[in-house]
Amino acid sequence: MRNESLSRMIKVALLGAIAMILMFAKVPLPFAPPFMSVDIAEVPAIIAGFTFGPLYGFLVIVIKLILNLIVQGSSTGGIGEISNLVVSSAFVLTASFIYKRKRTLKSAIFALSTGVMLMTILAVISNYYVIFPLYGANMSDWAKIISKTNPLVNSVPTFLLFSIVPFNVVKGVLNAVVATTLYKPLRPVLNKK
Repeated sequence: MRNESLSRMIKVALLGAIAMILMFAKVPLPFAPPFMSVDIAEVPAIIAGFTFGPLYGFLVIVIKLILNLIVQGSSTGGIGEISNLVVSSAFVLTASFIYKRKRTLKSAIFALSTGVMLMTILAVISNYYVIFPLYGANMSDWAKIISKTNPLVNSVPTFLLFSIVPFNVVKGVLNAVVATTLYKPLRPVLNKK
């Protein structure tokens, strides 16, 4: 039993390290400001959550962020990392809890879709009420800056609707598709004693 726990923790640590490496492969989106770029760093967390349970998916996210802080530091004073923790956790924990109840492809698709929706809603709420106030910036100023990248943005509501929402949907769907593709072939390797 102890060897099994140690083996699981090693696998989770490796998935966390892979997630941190995946954070470096960022792709900008035409409707999002330059500081928001898409990566597939939640894929290892989803795989861990589906394989071992929600807690392990969360641990992969935490490991990813700690390693990233060690390697790159923070250009946001930790605010970006807090946002990543909250939004990624909403996605991975939701999907993992739902999938844990019924382990079928249909359930996985439903779980990941629900996770993307919750992640997007939480991203809007957390950005509006917590993240941007932590930056100490006037939300109207943010909207003006982002309007240069996305002409649909001219106010705080349009910034949330035309930048934050589509960004999180694209990121969530991309991570969900990649995780769904990789989960089945990786599951036997991860479950191997």
